Amino acid sequence: MKAAWVLLATAAAIASQTTVDRWLAAGAVDLVLVVVVYNALASERVTGLLTGSFAGLVQDVLSGGVLGMAGLSKTVVGYLAGIVGTQFIVTHSASRFVVFFLATVLNAVIFMGLYELLGLRHFGAPFAAVAVQGVGNAVVGVLVFKVIELLPGAVERRRAARSRFRR
Repeated sequence: MKAAWVLLATAAAIASQTTVDRWLAAGAVDLVLVVVVYNALASERVTGLLTGSFAGLVQDVLSGGVLGMAGLSKTVVGYLAGIVGTQFIVTHSASRFVVFFLATVLNAVIFMGLYELLGLRHFGAPFAAVAVQGVGNAVVGVLVFKVIELLPGAVERRRAARSRFRR
């Protein structure tokens, strides 16, 4: 059941990524990376690794770029975020913000570094763009955690309110 939710969240992130890019400045938020890091922090490193592999390869296929670049970068980020989630207490918004921000920076370093290393593409010095995307991913990631943490309590409160009215 958990695997189905991971696949559904990944598919939704991939599908909505193009919509978000139209509303915001292109590249301001990477929803796929947010899903990968969320799953890694909420579960463990293997879930992060598998989510990153799947999501990155699907992104590679849809982008028309070199197959495996986003897959490798998101796999490494998912695995390392899973390690951080199991080794450290990442329950406060500030610590989650830092993890999402650093995961975005690491993803960009690996992805762009591979392209530069192979001589396939030159990115220049995209420090500002990576920082903006890091902040965007961190804000969205923290909000996703907050919403998902509030949902079970909201459902419980709603059920309790319904049962009071039925008496």
